[in-house]
Amino acid sequence: MSKTSVEVFGLGQCSLDCIGKIDAYPPPDAKCEFSGMILQGGGPVATALVALSRWGLSCYFAGLAGDDLFGRLIRESLAEEGVCTDGLILREGRLSQFAFIAAEPAMGRRTIFWQRPTGAEIRPDEIDAGTLRRSRVLHTDGLFMEAALFAGRTARQAGVPVVVDAGTLREGMLELARLSDCFIASEPFARALTGGDHPLEACRELSALGPRVAGVTLGERGCIALEEGRVICKPAYAVDAVDTTGCGDVFHAGFTYGLVRGWTVEKSLDLGAWAAARVSLRMGGRAGIPSLREMTEKGY
Repeated sequence: MSKTSVEVFGLGQCSLDCIGKIDAYPPPDAKCEFSGMILQGGGPVATALVALSRWGLSCYFAGLAGDDLFGRLIRESLAEEGVCTDGLILREGRLSQFAFIAAEPAMGRRTIFWQRPTGAEIRPDEIDAGTLRRSRVLHTDGLFMEAALFAGRTARQAGVPVVVDAGTLREGMLELARLSDCFIASEPFARALTGGDHPLEACRELSALGPRVAGVTLGERGCIALEEGRVICKPAYAVDAVDTTGCGDVFHAGFTYGLVRGWTVEKSLDLGAWAAARVSLRMGGRAGIPSLREMTEKGY
């Protein structure tokens, strides 16, 4: 059994992202020149852990890649940030997740083309339960559902808070919500859940499943959450966004950071909103992550 002790145990998606800027999204069968291309690691949980590691928390990543060049680059990108990659499984002869992202700075939006990893999903017996039980928070996106549910149950039994970054309403997500302490969903997740633009109703439905905090991120409209029945609304920080890749990932990192530090939900959500806005000022999900010094100067 591992003797590793970490503050944040992350389980979920990792990717290698190729990002380029375009003036406007092209029509079909057209050529479109891009500029400013960068290549960097991505993925909701992986990027959140990079932010948390930069902010001084010890982090462990459990995820899946292939044993190809992209997989090696994904692992190196996390290790260079101080994230423990002992839980990153490189499936032999399989391909890693890869994304090409076309960013439109003039519109403050991006389009993602991606390939999922081709290796078999992580099994529960491949999760280091000992390290998970000794962590302070489990941060997951529910991508590998069988493993995520196992991790959620293991964390709950050990008294480790479970934080879920819920991007897509897929099978098993509501069961995972029942195991979570903090469940923060994307706007598309909330729309799929309620059948329309009803974020507060989505919070109520999710809260009824058991999470102490249930929230929905709303992009430029900010976010809304319920903490044990109390409504919390936070506006977004207004910026001239260059690329919104990774904003949600770092928003969730901010919330998890506050949870580890024992902050109020309001302060944790505010850090998430501010950090996400800072990320949007640079290309890619990691280049714009504010430093711990910047956070301190901001008053966090």
